[in-house]
Amino acid sequence: MFLRIRANSWTSDRVPNVTHSDSESSSKVSIEDGVLHIVVATEAGGSSLDLDGITSGTQALHEVNTGATSVGSVLLIGRGPNFCAGGNVRDFAGADDRGAFVGSVADAFHAFVRELAAVTVPIVAGVHGWAAGAGMSLVCLTDIAIGGPSTKLRPAYPAIGFTPDGGMSWTLPRIVGSGHAMDILLNDSILNGEDAVRLGILSRLVGDDFVDSEAERLARTLAVGPTSAYQGIKKLLAASDTATLAEQLDAEAASISAAAVSPAGVEGVDAFVEKRRPDFS
Repeated sequence: MFLRIRANSWTSDRVPNVTHSDSESSSKVSIEDGVLHIVVATEAGGSSLDLDGITSGTQALHEVNTGATSVGSVLLIGRGPNFCAGGNVRDFAGADDRGAFVGSVADAFHAFVRELAAVTVPIVAGVHGWAAGAGMSLVCLTDIAIGGPSTKLRPAYPAIGFTPDGGMSWTLPRIVGSGHAMDILLNDSILNGEDAVRLGILSRLVGDDFVDSEAERLARTLAVGPTSAYQGIKKLLAASDTATLAEQLDAEAASISAAAVSPAGVEGVDAFVEKRRPDFS
């Protein structure tokens, strides 16, 4: 359980970075301006996977997935110098029954992964510093991951004789292809920001000091956007993995037809004709 971007560069007109620190808030999960914030690692925990944040995040995501809570986006946050450095290896070493302990951590992490993967709204992460092991697995689960020149990703599992968890053996080959995935995993490759963008693991790069603030800005922008359209886009892309072109065309026709009569679709078209900014709230 240790350490995704896709492609633009930093420009000087971006607002300064907002660094997440433990002193800012004791809460690991919060909803602000339609964004579900989930802290996945903390500086106090040595940037390792924060099980309190993961457990609370699992419950919050479940409430979103069951309709009990409504949000427009999800933002994964790593507090401190790194996004997430993976599982706490010292805890692994200190367990009386290492197999049972590591298995229980994987089960808790995978409950979070299942709920995160089921989310229909956009998932964003600001990947500063290291994303290793479980951290890299989380990056591979996002829809948009922002990184910087100093961002580094690493599977890290082979370094301690482990195999991947967090869905990495499923997500990574779907992002980079099975050949690249095998190479990265077997060689425990360290990927810099440019490598990660080129491979499609990260979405784009900004300046190191702007990674967190850009991810926050993007999550808030998406949260007030046409949510039903975003949900339709995610559904179509997910279905395209196994659909034929003919099946995908049928799905697109049905989806765009439904979108045309949705509140977001009606507002979007009316705003365009009336030459005003659409209000999707």
